[in-house]
Amino acid sequence: MIKASEKASKILIRDFGEIEKLQVSKKGPEDFVTNSDLKVEKIILQELMKARPNYSIISEEHGVMNNKDKSNTWVIDPIDGTVNFLHGIPHFAISIALKSKDEIVTGLIFDPIKNEMFFAEKDSGAFFNNHRIKVSKKDRINDCLFATGGKIKHELDLPLRKSGCAALDMAYVASGRYDGFFQHNLNLWDIAAGIILLKEAGGIINKIDLSINKNIKVIASSSDINSKLLEKLDNF
Repeated sequence: MIKASEKASKILIRDFGEIEKLQVSKKGPEDFVTNSDLKVEKIILQELMKARPNYSIISEEHGVMNNKDKSNTWVIDPIDGTVNFLHGIPHFAISIALKSKDEIVTGLIFDPIKNEMFFAEKDSGAFFNNHRIKVSKKDRINDCLFATGGKIKHELDLPLRKSGCAALDMAYVASGRYDGFFQHNLNLWDIAAGIILLKEAGGIINKIDLSINKNIKVIASSSDINSKLLEKLDNF
């Protein structure tokens, strides 16, 4: 997973360097970004299939690909934060997770521009660039900072940020940068790696049906602030 993401990131970094030029063109960079997505995904798939040729795959671009081994499935998002990438904003990530039966057992979120690698494996802890990470210990809402995305039905009395990248939002909760994250209508490939990162970093996340790929709701936070966050999100 690490090798695949690092290899694919070289194309992503190169293509990101071209985005600024495309922004000023009349046509715009949309087609270019779609091609970047496909190129990055192709490299990731090639590397993963070399290592585990029988595993099945769920990916943003190719959808569901059932293979001989249906109990182990790679869940891949080649560029989470595509809109940021499209506008030349350096906040996006490659996300890869391994779903074994009905559980995410390994997850990786790699921010190629900042060279930040978040990785977790079941019962082995969560890591940021090889250093162990834990969720924050804050227990007062006003001391916290939360992340969200998408549409919010009504105003929330919470200190909030919208970064445009759900994978990094969850990685930031796991590493204590954010204290919680919540959002509706997410795809499995947006959040799969974040699920294991959060759990291994000591966080709490709502129960998620991993057999559904779309329209997923996530509420995740440190254990210290979880009950207070849920109160604030009563009608979320």
